[in-house]
Amino acid sequence: MKRFFPTYIRTVLAGGGLLILAGLTLLPGGCSKKGEATGKDPEIDSAKRPADFVPPPKVRFVDITAKSGINFVHTNGGFGKKLLPETLGSGVAFIDFDKDGRQDILFVNSCYWPGHEDKKKPAPTLALYRNNGDGTFEDVTKKFGLDVTMYGMGVTVGDFNNDGWPDIFVTGVGGNRLFQNNGGKGFIDVTDKSGDLARGPGLPTGNFLDCAEPIPFPSSAAFVDVDNDGLLDLFVCYYVTWSPAFDVGQNFTLLGKGRAFGPPRAFTGSHCVLYKNMGGGKFKDVSAKSGIQVTGERGEPIGKSLGVIVCDADGDGWPDIVVANDTVRNFFFHNQGDGTFKERGQELGVAFADGAPRAGMGIDWGEYRPGSFALAIGNFADEPITFFRLDRPQKLLFSDIALIVGLYGPTRIVLKFGLFYFDYDLDGLLDLMTCNGHLEPDIKLVQPAQSYKQPVQLFWNTGKKRAFEQVTAEFAGPDLFKPMVGRGCAYADIDGDGYLDVVLTENGGPARLLKNMGGTGNHWVRLTLEGDGKRTNTSAIGAVVTLTAGGKTQKRTVTSARGYLSQSELPLTFGLGKATKVERVEIRWPGSKAGDVQVLENLAVDRPYPIKQK
Repeated sequence: MKRFFPTYIRTVLAGGGLLILAGLTLLPGGCSKKGEATGKDPEIDSAKRPADFVPPPKVRFVDITAKSGINFVHTNGGFGKKLLPETLGSGVAFIDFDKDGRQDILFVNSCYWPGHEDKKKPAPTLALYRNNGDGTFEDVTKKFGLDVTMYGMGVTVGDFNNDGWPDIFVTGVGGNRLFQNNGGKGFIDVTDKSGDLARGPGLPTGNFLDCAEPIPFPSSAAFVDVDNDGLLDLFVCYYVTWSPAFDVGQNFTLLGKGRAFGPPRAFTGSHCVLYKNMGGGKFKDVSAKSGIQVTGERGEPIGKSLGVIVCDADGDGWPDIVVANDTVRNFFFHNQGDGTFKERGQELGVAFADGAPRAGMGIDWGEYRPGSFALAIGNFADEPITFFRLDRPQKLLFSDIALIVGLYGPTRIVLKFGLFYFDYDLDGLLDLMTCNGHLEPDIKLVQPAQSYKQPVQLFWNTGKKRAFEQVTAEFAGPDLFKPMVGRGCAYADIDGDGYLDVVLTENGGPARLLKNMGGTGNHWVRLTLEGDGKRTNTSAIGAVVTLTAGGKTQKRTVTSARGYLSQSELPLTFGLGKATKVERVEIRWPGSKAGDVQVLENLAVDRPYPIKQK
């Protein structure tokens, strides 16, 4: 979201038009015509490519949305007053809910505000599409009990009750929902039976403008076993404390051009929430005593959280939690191993970039080169990706090297929401993708260099010092770069060919499914881990896998949520390049001591492996 700090204004004095929101003046960084985010074919003038340019492989992404049978369209409100929640959604998740080995898709939907429904259309609901295994998907939303209307935002997937079936947690304005998987036969809403994990304050009936009660509304969430007891807990990001009456009552305007979406600075912050899984389907709010409530000088909550990623940054076996905040400093919750966390963002160097907070949305963690890990955070327009490399794992010290790895300039223009690492060409190096789109439909009226719909950005990992090369339609085809009001995104291998496919959501518009056509000739293996349900959650969330093939080693973690509001598949796909066998796989299950690993050796390539904990 937008930033309103003097340090930000100083960085963009050469920019374009003037924007006034609620009496606040923003000089938004402009772009020359050559750099505007128009969403046109993102070709790069070959004459202006850097001398060390390394051409990416030609791996095309083809839009198969219509052919696949997916016709999901996001609904974001219907009132027309540009309320803050309307611009944020929506999320998407890959989930093999029926355990047939094929990744299904759940789309999170919002809804019409109470009293402003479109009576000519059925009420919007969540949307579950089952993978038929032949390139098509079937809408089974109603059949499996997910035809639920809510003002949904984000989603995370994990087996919270260790019955072997993946469950779903959906965040939403007016209340969250927990859906228990009934043995692949359907989903049951168990929110009201889950203890403190209640739906929270509901939206009012009738005219929602009469509601003055502030609502701290959620965004992203993640299943994580914070105490290694074998039960998945829930970490929920909350954005700002908001009410429709307050929002409508503010004079948020584009300069002389009518109402605009309000900036986060105009709203009070919120605390993140941690729910401990007590077993028996019950959750307990342990936020206060766990150390995840960050307050300001006056004791007020300062978090404005939009993205979350779980990682064991120091390798001590306890999951840490990193939160991307909007216009305030990011949080790094370091797990103390006793059920509590210490917020160390400023100390470790991940709170700020260029000495100031940015407007963070999507976030991911990965090994971008052998032995080197980094947090990647997508930020607002005129702010580049933040790329926090872990310089000293034992002391948890980070530095932002976005400029060095080639991400600073190319990512500055667009407004980045969704973000994830994935190895799209299976060469064994993690690439990076962002799903982009502005929040203000009328942004061109005051910033001609900006656009509402924007193209995806894809960065191929070169394996060199300048690690990321921007991929264009010349190499990946035009379908991927069709402009959209991008928000959530996720990846999965939907057809078992080893290549990772991509789903993208659009705020107030249709979702898109893109097939990775592959063709690099690189080999792969796919590992689907299953914990024993006692020592470890059956979803194996938190398991760390170290794989060696062709003399090269890669490390990945089974992660519930990544990016923005979304969940990619839980199975791990390792690209192997030209290696023709996997020499060794080491699995450190959650809660295991260092060195206590399950080992597999001499695996054949180009096939999946289901692996159960021993």
